[in-house]
Amino acid sequence: MNQATDRRIAVAGLGYVGLPLALSFREAGLDVVGIDTNPNRVEELMAGRSPIDDIDDARLARSLEAGFLITGPEGSGLDKVDAVFVCVPTPITRSKDPDLGPVLRAARVIREYLRAGQLVVLQSTTFPGTTVGPFREELEQSGLKAGVDFDLAFAPERVNPGDPESASRTIPRLVGGTTPAATKRAAALLSKINDRVIQLSSPDAAELAKLLENVFRNVNIALVNQLALLCERMGVDVWEVIDAAATKPFGFMRFTPGPGVGGHCIPIDPYYLSWRAREFDFVDRFVELAGDINLAMPRHVVDLVAEALNDHGKALKGARVGVLGVAFKPNVRDARNSPAADVIAGLRSRGADVSYHDPHVPAFKAADGVETTSVGLDHVLADSDVVVILAAHKAVDLDRVYGEADLVVDTVNSSAGRSPRERQVLRLGAGWNPA
Repeated sequence: MNQATDRRIAVAGLGYVGLPLALSFREAGLDVVGIDTNPNRVEELMAGRSPIDDIDDARLARSLEAGFLITGPEGSGLDKVDAVFVCVPTPITRSKDPDLGPVLRAARVIREYLRAGQLVVLQSTTFPGTTVGPFREELEQSGLKAGVDFDLAFAPERVNPGDPESASRTIPRLVGGTTPAATKRAAALLSKINDRVIQLSSPDAAELAKLLENVFRNVNIALVNQLALLCERMGVDVWEVIDAAATKPFGFMRFTPGPGVGGHCIPIDPYYLSWRAREFDFVDRFVELAGDINLAMPRHVVDLVAEALNDHGKALKGARVGVLGVAFKPNVRDARNSPAADVIAGLRSRGADVSYHDPHVPAFKAADGVETTSVGLDHVLADSDVVVILAAHKAVDLDRVYGEADLVVDTVNSSAGRSPRERQVLRLGAGWNPA
């Protein structure tokens, strides 16, 4: 198993993680095949259309012209590559248990083509023990043994959707293999696209390091969300408090409250950690509580909308509610696990007539299973009793929103620095109108 010969790379899963990885390897001069089980994704990419915000069509086209291959699992030539990177989703079930289905399905595909001497690297965020446990077990159904016949490692992704720099070579990478040789081999390959690669003692250590990164964020977001609820009761502006605390140049990191957490990691990873902890008879109440606090924020937003309408002499039932921004964060088209799903479903369950505007998300399915399409901003402003801002996209004219809307529930402090009319804006964590 000679790391010097690792020139042919396969990337399984061409989403926010896999596509930038595949292009980086291609741009480094390696032969790359990208594999996705979704035929629509394969067709879209082969046509030169990037499905993610951080990769523009021109960059994709350059790699296609340079020989980047895209295919489904059949005919992928997996048996001919030197290394396979697995970048598939790791969701949770309705009961908030880890769902390794996508990871294990990828392993089953790979094992059909696995040959001696190959390197397999899992990148999907998961609990410690996945790489050396169920993932390895599926691969070894091929008859080949990890650490003997092929190398196996875990190297967590560090992609931040909406931030192309997060997939650049300047971001340090972590890697832990099932053997020292596997770790060294995977690190050497990653060093072709990353300036710094940190070698860890095991896949378990690398898996837990990734969970720590995201659980850290989730816990701190939960802290400021709780503070926001307290500030509402105290009549204090949480945004002023956070701005003040952030002036300290050491010992403080700025986090802000909002309508909830979304995306492919932050709402998911705490439950991967707490589930794994229970297997060791360890109940991580701290991590679970933080996850539950953040999951409860969409219900609080619904209550704020009802409060705002009541202040204007209207009931939530029968009210026309316009939602601005259903992506899970500003300026991206990614709506996975967006808190907007629960906010919209919650508003509907209490009798509201809800429409939404998002220039990045043309169609959106709420938590109640109802899918609707984005309407124009004109429609939202003309036909809504209240406008709820969940994601402050730069592409949305917020000056116009605050200039024309009679009533706004601002969950992201987008009204900061403006001069709203009296009782026009109810802010999460602050109450009526900016101070």
